[in-house]
Amino acid sequence: MVEERWPGEWMRGVLSLCVLRVVADGPTYGYAIAGRLADAGLGSVKGGTLYPILARLEADGLVTSSWEAGDAGPGRKFFTLTGAGTSALGERTEQWHAFTQRAAALLSSPHVPA
Repeated sequence: MVEERWPGEWMRGVLSLCVLRVVADGPTYGYAIAGRLADAGLGSVKGGTLYPILARLEADGLVTSSWEAGDAGPGRKFFTLTGAGTSALGERTEQWHAFTQRAAALLSSPHVPA
């Protein structure tokens, strides 16, 4: 199966929200988050894109992080949603649905030449 590549501006618009959604399922680490995003059909998200998003979410108080020792290898930095993150996820999800419904309605409307 060929991986679909979405326009960069679309990914920039929704990636933080999708990362919040993945972290809402419980403590997780970067590689697992990237895997969930890929499994959802959003494509391969590189660490150079993902980790700055996680750092911003942490700076905004929406996630917290902690280091946990690895079983047979190096430790991993795990991310957990905060109460503020849960609230932001709900609000931003509602806003995203409203926005995409309006955009879809516009794109589905008949083209009227000027």
